[in-house]
Amino acid sequence: MASTDKSGQGVARIAALLRAIGSSSAATSTTALAAAAGLARPTAHRLLTALAAEGLVDRDNRTGDWSLGPELYLLGATAAAAYDIRDDAQSVLDRLAGESGESVFLSARRGDETVCVAGQEGSFPVRSHVLYEGIRFPLGVASAGLAILSHLPDRDIDDYLRRSDLGATWGPEHAHDMIRRRIARTRLDGYATNPALLVEASWGMGAAVFDSDGRPTWALSLTGVEARFQPERRTELGRLLLAQAHELTRKLQVRRKCSTRLV
Repeated sequence: MASTDKSGQGVARIAALLRAIGSSSAATSTTALAAAAGLARPTAHRLLTALAAEGLVDRDNRTGDWSLGPELYLLGATAAAAYDIRDDAQSVLDRLAGESGESVFLSARRGDETVCVAGQEGSFPVRSHVLYEGIRFPLGVASAGLAILSHLPDRDIDDYLRRSDLGATWGPEHAHDMIRRRIARTRLDGYATNPALLVEASWGMGAAVFDSDGRPTWALSLTGVEARFQPERRTELGRLLLAQAHELTRKLQVRRKCSTRLV
């Protein structure tokens, strides 16, 4: 039993390191990755060296910084056939960015997190830069994660909040009672709003996208500066966001039906 526990811990540590590398927009130092993964630096270095030997991570010989490796690219290309919806989403992202002028993103749920998997810049020249491809947030943090969390069953929300302490990491605005208030508001509006809770004057709005079983598995989000998210315009953006989230949900359901027929 102890051996099984140790194996599980080892896998969890490796997964945490890979996620930490993937969440960064540039190559990252051993020290930074160790901190992000909650590991001692020597442990992180040992694991990263082993991963590099398998081609799962790469190290810059000049700086010593780490990035994802070529073997992960090959594995990802294989998995993309089952999990990548970016081709289906591209026209939706283009339409949202074109009609709103804001930056638009697609995020996917991965366990208790969302990861940004695609983006499209709008025409408005001032951007918030909170989101970028690869960045991860816990459910309930940022508009995409709040939109997904809000559409989960109450029991799942309760379980998630019991095992999470978002307020400790993300500030008092992410205490459980505050998140529950935003969940209630999201359910009422249909879309989530992040009123500059992560970066000052940077707003976001998100809407859930559902899989063929009705589960909130992805989210579309709009981000921009506060001046662009005044009350009347938020209502307009919310309608646009919900319409395109519904359209993407429909497209994914059609794709699933077509795939089922081919089997």
